[in-house]
Amino acid sequence: MDFLKSAVASAISKGPAFGYTFGDRVDLNDSIWTLHNGTKREDGSKCSIFSFDITANKSRLPLARNALRKLRTLRHPGVVKILDTVETETYIYIATERLSPLSWHVKRKSLTEETTKWGLHNIAKTVKFINADATSIHGCIRPASIFFSESGEWKLGGFDALSSVKEDDSILPTYGSLIPDAGRYMAPEISKAGWEIIKQNPTHAVDAYNYGVLIFEVFNGSYHSSDQLSQMKSIPPSMHQSYKRLLNPNPKSRMSVGQFLDQGKRIGGFFQTPVIQVTDDIENLGLKADDERNELLSKLDEVADDFPADFFKMKVLPELLKSVEFGGGGAKVFSTVMQIGQKLSDDEYETQITPVVVRLFANPDRAIRVCLLDNFPLMIDHLSQKLVNDKIFPQMVTGFTDVAPVVREQTVKAVLTVVPKLSDRVVNGELLRHLAKTANDEQPGIRTNTTICLGKIARNLGASSRAKVLAAAFSRSLRDPFVHARNAALLALAATADLFSEDDCATKLLPIMCPSLVDKEKLIRDQAQKSVDIYIVRIRKFAASMPDTVLPPPNLATGGSATSPRMGTPSNDNSGAGWAGWAISSFTNKLASTSGQMQSNSATNGAADQRSSSVPPTTTSSSKPPVPLASKPGMLLHSSKSAASTPTLTSPDPVTAFDDEAEEFNDDWGGFGDDDSKGQEEEDAWGTPVISKPATTSYDDKGEPDFAGWLAAQSSGKKTTKNPLPKGLAKPSASSSKTTRPVIGGRASTTGSATTRKVVVPPKKEAKKEQPKANEEEEEGWGDAW
Repeated sequence: MDFLKSAVASAISKGPAFGYTFGDRVDLNDSIWTLHNGTKREDGSKCSIFSFDITANKSRLPLARNALRKLRTLRHPGVVKILDTVETETYIYIATERLSPLSWHVKRKSLTEETTKWGLHNIAKTVKFINADATSIHGCIRPASIFFSESGEWKLGGFDALSSVKEDDSILPTYGSLIPDAGRYMAPEISKAGWEIIKQNPTHAVDAYNYGVLIFEVFNGSYHSSDQLSQMKSIPPSMHQSYKRLLNPNPKSRMSVGQFLDQGKRIGGFFQTPVIQVTDDIENLGLKADDERNELLSKLDEVADDFPADFFKMKVLPELLKSVEFGGGGAKVFSTVMQIGQKLSDDEYETQITPVVVRLFANPDRAIRVCLLDNFPLMIDHLSQKLVNDKIFPQMVTGFTDVAPVVREQTVKAVLTVVPKLSDRVVNGELLRHLAKTANDEQPGIRTNTTICLGKIARNLGASSRAKVLAAAFSRSLRDPFVHARNAALLALAATADLFSEDDCATKLLPIMCPSLVDKEKLIRDQAQKSVDIYIVRIRKFAASMPDTVLPPPNLATGGSATSPRMGTPSNDNSGAGWAGWAISSFTNKLASTSGQMQSNSATNGAADQRSSSVPPTTTSSSKPPVPLASKPGMLLHSSKSAASTPTLTSPDPVTAFDDEAEEFNDDWGGFGDDDSKGQEEEDAWGTPVISKPATTSYDDKGEPDFAGWLAAQSSGKKTTKNPLPKGLAKPSASSSKTTRPVIGGRASTTGSATTRKVVVPPKKEAKKEQPKANEEEEEGWGDAW
């Protein structure tokens, strides 16, 4: 084989340029030609090459040259298509379309009856053309002269002895005996009188007899002699009568192949099969009426298994595409195209179907557009991302704003198919803009489908804007008057719960879902319950992983120099005072070690007993001031260590302890943490809080303000100068001549060495009991601090 290839290549190099490359050799019996698979050098397309070695087979050179000449001049759809030829003194090469010998399939008996009839029908049409229109005799009708094309059609070759009866020097009478294995296929009259007798007989006589032998061989698998021809068991019964007439020993009474063809095409004839009818009608598909076209397509579906797969690719598919694009084939034809397209390779699909699909998307016909969108799932895998993103989608988006609702709806549905092929910029830009319009469409079905679409493409959206877009879209759908639109929003929220943060779930999504729990439709209420449960479970799981508090430990707040105050522990039983029970027990636990009763100071003004409960108690002791235990609201303050100056306490009444009517709290909790970090001349009057110690431990004021002393002095009209008042608690001085600046949150502005504070007091509620004037001033100071 390698030697043959090298010899062929050497011969080509010495002769005229031949733009084809030889491949594997194909077995071809009963022929003067050697058949090779080949490729065209220019584009790599497949072909077949018939080669004839003149030096090795010089006696049959007239037959080879006759075949070369006839192939160049004879053109018919049933004849082997010639691509190129070259002839030198040593060889003849004929390049044709890619072929495979029919004899392979005959020997294997791999042909079905319907396929065999279809092939015989094609050969009969070609022989009729040669005998009647070309007034010629083929003289070599046999399986070795018939080939399968790439489309699976039977093509006639073997034109070695093709002769015209009008020629005086016709090749058949002179060289007919040189045809390989001529005796086996020879007609009876030629066996008796030789090839010269053909001039006296009808033109069709030789070819009709050979065609009858062909029928026997393709149905039986082999043919050895004329004695077998009477065995018609394998031949279809409908052909028997005409088959006998083809083999009539008398050439003048012999039926022509043309007559055999007409006989078979009659109503109920052996050539009236769905396969043959489809083949004849498919070429005129674009000219047929709608009912005829629909009938043909239904037949095409029925006989799909009888046709070679390549026939659909090479013959049926191009005709269907032309019918869709130019012949008004419509949706049904395009659906058939998609079914055939599933059997194509990616290269075949890109070559045959993709260009037509791109052109059809630019077609303004709404029926074509809907058909394309319906079949998008079948074609999307064969289309490249660049093609979809740059050419198809820009044409597709016109459907979002089409006046026909069916086009808008099909366009929304097609988004699910096309979105994996789109770039992130297109998805998060143009596509979302169009979906925002269809989400407010006048058709409730389109609004519903848009919500479903958003839920299914949620993971294709950009992570930065996804939560915002989905929350806005689903919130809009939950207010939709159409019940199925609301249901779609709840389903979408349940399906996309994992795409939202826990904060969004709790603060944005649950609030918009909760109204659906009391929707008028039970369908919505049930689905809302399921969706809300999904979010609640997720939020609970997240909350369980959160820390108990983000506030710093008390020992950190005090610089770690003291022990943190003991707080009460929430009680799990139900015997307490409800939700406030733990706070009350904490308050009472602090005072558990104190006995006796509070002694009011008789030396002070009697109005002291009527002060607000938020004002600290006063004492007459002048030894050391009380020390605040904590700078946070709600912490208890203890007085000094002396038994003489320590008031006796009783457990507070839970009712009066939380009397909101008696106190007014400012919501500005941050005032206690302000740090005078701008270099004021005064020291921070609040200092660092000191943690409480047992009663046996002495108290050190550590520079803390004397609250009790100050309050007692205010009641008796005296001034306390041991410790300055805290910032924000100093009363305004009416006689001050310095520049006055307002104090907010307990801070004062300093000018020179003297400071004047102006207290901004929020408005207070009107108390139930009228308080003394001195007490009102004290309450104003607390209100400012809080």
